[in-house]
Amino acid sequence: MMDMRVREQFPGARGYLNTASLGLPPRVTVDAMTAALADWGAGTAIAPGYDHFVQEARAAFATMVHTDESNVAVGAQVSALVGLAATILEPGSRVLVPEGEFTSVVFPFLVRDDLELEVVTTPLEGLAEAIEPGTTMVAFSLVQSADGRVADLGAIREAARAAGTLTLADATQAVGWLPFAADDYDFTVTGGYKWLLCPRGTAFMTVRPELLERVRPLYAGWYAGAEPWESIYGLPLRLARDTSRLDLSPAWLDWVGTAASLRLLNEVGVEAIHAHDVRLANMTREALGLRASDSSMVSLELDPDFDGSRLDGLRTAFRAGRLRAGFHLYNTEDDVDRLVTAIRG
Repeated sequence: MMDMRVREQFPGARGYLNTASLGLPPRVTVDAMTAALADWGAGTAIAPGYDHFVQEARAAFATMVHTDESNVAVGAQVSALVGLAATILEPGSRVLVPEGEFTSVVFPFLVRDDLELEVVTTPLEGLAEAIEPGTTMVAFSLVQSADGRVADLGAIREAARAAGTLTLADATQAVGWLPFAADDYDFTVTGGYKWLLCPRGTAFMTVRPELLERVRPLYAGWYAGAEPWESIYGLPLRLARDTSRLDLSPAWLDWVGTAASLRLLNEVGVEAIHAHDVRLANMTREALGLRASDSSMVSLELDPDFDGSRLDGLRTAFRAGRLRAGFHLYNTEDDVDRLVTAIRG
């Protein structure tokens, strides 16, 4: 059970089961962004003053996914970061993705007509078995957006290692509640606005260091420089030597909020959040006669004549024709009871 002091950070959390669409900001994040807006409005903000929020967020994310901050790039959207990873591919490369994968993971490969990539799909449960010599990259979400299924991460990594296949893991539906190590994958990409409780517009990418030189920094700008404030004019090209060479110029106010949210999540601890979230999700499954799972999300098929008004006061989502509910650190047993009661009628 989460500490009451943590739950008090989220005054709008009762009945909120839609973190997989949009996470709730804690009070500390709202306060930090409000103060930053006030400084901006008062004319006291200065552009370099935002840098420490970006670097704090980068370091906090690195801590959360057990990598060095030199391996982390900052961006804005997952699809753009997947597009960067795609630059490593040679013409004709075979890219394997799960059936029904979130399109931000898939479209950046499909649009590369210049490479004539062979993009193939297979059911998530058979993803590891479908990796074979000749598969250049396997790109997949650690946790599926539509229904919360957690991929067989160990089997996928082992199969990819044996076949010499690159791995790209979208951790957007995982980071913040599912413990994992980014260094287990060649690339990870993460949007911050779901389980990381950040403003929309911040994202992270990790790159295995030995692959970095092969990644083309398509969006290189002044913030990708070794010294960003000395890289704002003229030649020559002078990029950072580490993964920050892939940085996108940050939307400053978003990073103020991102630093605050990640600070809180690290204080609580992903292991504790994982135990809390999965416990509530499994309480729901047990009450509805479903098998236990390792996911924080519950996906339910409702009767065609289900009266949607029974969900009044609960915020959920419908994905792939099913009701999707996600449990996070601000949820309680009361949310479980309310959802179960609504489903049962």
